[in-house]
Amino acid sequence: MDIIAPPSADAGTQQLAALPVGGVGTVEGIAEAGALSRRLLEIGFFPGARVEVVAAQWPGDDPMAVRVGGSTFALRRREAQLVRITP
Repeated sequence: MDIIAPPSADAGTQQLAALPVGGVGTVEGIAEAGALSRRLLEIGFFPGARVEVVAAQWPGDDPMAVRVGGSTFALRRREAQLVRITP
């Protein structure tokens, strides 16, 4: 089963990058971007995982701190744009 999903804008989903600080969502899939997509999967951004944006750097909210599972990661906006979530 392939868990990398196309970057479609299904009804009710959005990019992780659009989630505000304090926002919570569930991962629906990851857009194909080679090694970067694989890295996101390896650190826990797989379908069904709960994610929370815990902080964002000023200016431009880049990078953003995202909690997935029991870990917190700093993601660049371009990385967070690959992750589709349901808020």
